[in-house]
Order: sequence, then structure tokens, then C-alpha cells
Amino acid sequence: MEIKKIFFSIYKQLIFLLPPETAHSVTLSMAEKIYKSFLKNIVSSKMTINEKKVMGITFPNMLGLAAGFDKNGDYLNFINNIGLGFVEVGTITPKPQYGNNKPRIFRVASEEAIINHLGFNNKGVSYLKEKLRHFNRNIPIGINIGKNSSTPIDKAYEDYEYCMHEIFEFSDYLTLNISSPNTLKLRELHSKDYLDNFLKKIKTTHEKLSKKYKKNVPLLLKISPDIIQEDLNNICNSIKHYGIDGVIATNTTTDKSILKNKKLLSYSGGVSGRPLLTKSNKIIELLKKLVGSNVAIIGCGGVSSKEAALNKIALGSDLIQLYTGLVYSGTSLIQEITGLNNKSI
Repeated sequence: MEIKKIFFSIYKQLIFLLPPETAHSVTLSMAEKIYKSFLKNIVSSKMTINEKKVMGITFPNMLGLAAGFDKNGDYLNFINNIGLGFVEVGTITPKPQYGNNKPRIFRVASEEAIINHLGFNNKGVSYLKEKLRHFNRNIPIGINIGKNSSTPIDKAYEDYEYCMHEIFEFSDYLTLNISSPNTLKLRELHSKDYLDNFLKKIKTTHEKLSKKYKKNVPLLLKISPDIIQEDLNNICNSIKHYGIDGVIATNTTTDKSILKNKKLLSYSGGVSGRPLLTKSNKIIELLKKLVGSNVAIIGCGGVSSKEAALNKIALGSDLIQLYTGLVYSGTSLIQEITGLNNKSI
């Protein structure tokens, strides 16, 4: 473990000389090549097995990878063999799209945070479908779906339905991303004006696909940490009414005041990483009070240590996800959190 930490520390100093988006692509491309080669058996991390059944799915352990790390399924050999209990790929949209203009990712290294303004850049659902068709998974894979930027918000459900039709048979669970701050008006789907009609149509499609494939694929919502109490109440009522299986709490925040560096207040995008922990935890706590034990909660946001992960579990999370923590700490963080040598989660 210590050797791995030392190696990553040296590597991070070098790779952080590159722009964040370039560094991410270079690192994962190299890792994927290694994990597709004969070196896989040497470098693969031992997985902590502490099985937990959530939403009818058996997860080897409670720690998963959040969406955004591998949008297109390009790094499946790597992310499926680093000790995680599940991974979530995406966000994927019906048609490929470039996303927002670069630069669109900014490191806040002193606070172990990232600001991203990506805008659902991805290669499209058909590309991911082919990747998953030929991949022999060893842990559950969730698919995070969204709408193309050109699709009007009142027609957003059509994009989600299209993605569901394309990817359903290859999904262990499906996440409806209605909370990215980087797609214009997307968070309006949190409001009562749009949410009820949106979920009604999505649930109808979900039921048809379940019958077609004779397969249960849990349906989740990914929500914002910036949500107001009224919208959270409405979301929870709709979740219970339409039988949504789970909630991922939370996405990134547009609230830059959580950062100590006030020079970044004008930056566009959402903040992830250590500073997000408290804000996302508040939503988890409120969510648990509103939905009880009938709806699964995946805690996400600020998981940069085992303590942070345990905090989310204590507040009611059934599973945990991380992303930015990996950027700053490397894969040894996975073993620290899942507890190969200590109490496992």
C-alpha cells in the first residue's frame, strides 16, 4: 500500500503539470492498456468482499465509482479491477456531443476539489452500447443517462427514453441525471412543473422494457446538493408515487462559497471533492427522513477518506460513490475505504 502511495505521489506531481482534462485522458488510457495486457494479474487490486444487497442487486462491497470518470466505457478493464464494488458509467446522451468549450475543468489542489463545466461531453449511447456488449463484467455496472444540450427541457424525457431503449439490456441499474449544473435548464427537472410528467413517462417506458427483457433494472435519480426544501419534498413524493428505486445524493454544487479560494467564485461549473462533503451530507440526512428505508440512497460527494465514507453511511447511505478522491489520492484510497485490513464497508 505504501509503495503504491509513493508511486502515485510522484506520478501526480508529473501528470498535474498537464491540463486536468488531458491528464485524465492520458492517465486512464495508459491504465486501460495495462489492464488489458498480461500485466493485469499483477497490478489488479484485491477486492474487499463484504456483500450487500441493495435494490435487488448484490454488490461485492459498498464503494462504487461515480459517473463522469468513464463517460463512454473506454476504461472498463481498469475500473472493474481496482477493488470497487460497482461502477457507474456516463453521463451518456442519445447523440454524441462535444460539451462546453475548453478549458472546462479546473483543479483546486489545495482543497482537493475540482470545478468542472463539461456539459455532458460523450460519444453517444450507441458507442457505449457496443462497449458493454463485448465486455465481460465482474461487478455491477450502472448507466447514467441525460439529455442532449439541443433538446428542449419539456422534451427531455424523449432523450432519456431513447437511451433507456438502447442500453437497458446491458444495465445493472439506470440513473436519470437531472442535476448536472452544466446543461442549460437541466435542473428545472427538479421542479414540480416538470418532474411529475417526466417521471410518469419514464416509468411507463421502464415498465415496458422490464417486460420485454424479463429483467429488473432499478431506476435511480441523481439530485443536486443545491436543491431547495420544497423541491426535495416534491421529488421524494414523486419517487414514492412512481416507485423509483433509489437516489444518488449528490451531484456537484454551483455554490463556490464552499471553497476557501475566493478567486474562483466567478468560475462556471460545479464543485466536487472534499469541500462538497458537508453540503451533500445535509441532503442525504434530509432525504433519509423523507424516504425512510423504502428507497435506496447512494451517497456521493466529498468522499476523500474512510471517515467521509462512514459519515455518509451513518446518515443513511446504502452505498457510496467517489470520483474526485481518486484524482488526488489514487486507487489506494479504495482499499483504505473498503478496509482490506480493517472493518470493511
